[in-house]
Amino acid sequence: MTSLAWAADAAPAPGGFASFLPLILIFVIFWFLLIRPQQKKVKEHQAFIGALKKGDAVVTNGGIHGVITGLTDTVVTLEIADGVKIKLSRPNVAGPQGTTGGECAPGGG
Repeated sequence: MTSLAWAADAAPAPGGFASFLPLILIFVIFWFLLIRPQQKKVKEHQAFIGALKKGDAVVTNGGIHGVITGLTDTVVTLEIADGVKIKLSRPNVAGPQGTTGGECAPGGG
């Protein structure tokens, strides 16, 4: 009985390229659906950070709205209220004010 088990050959595996085709297809799908859009978003954010100037109204990653009053190569100074200024690193500026979550109406909650 054991001789029958040894005599049976396993099915031959498909060719080298054909076995990697599904893996390559999955990588291409991930590239176009996840990696490429993220790289594009990062590039746009870096261009925005490089184009910051005094007087721009921005929102930080923490959700703080303010107006830029000072800039260095690595630090942004924001005025978030009359006489209240904070310093944060440039990459922590999320985007221009009004595009990253909307603003509350005056008197609203």
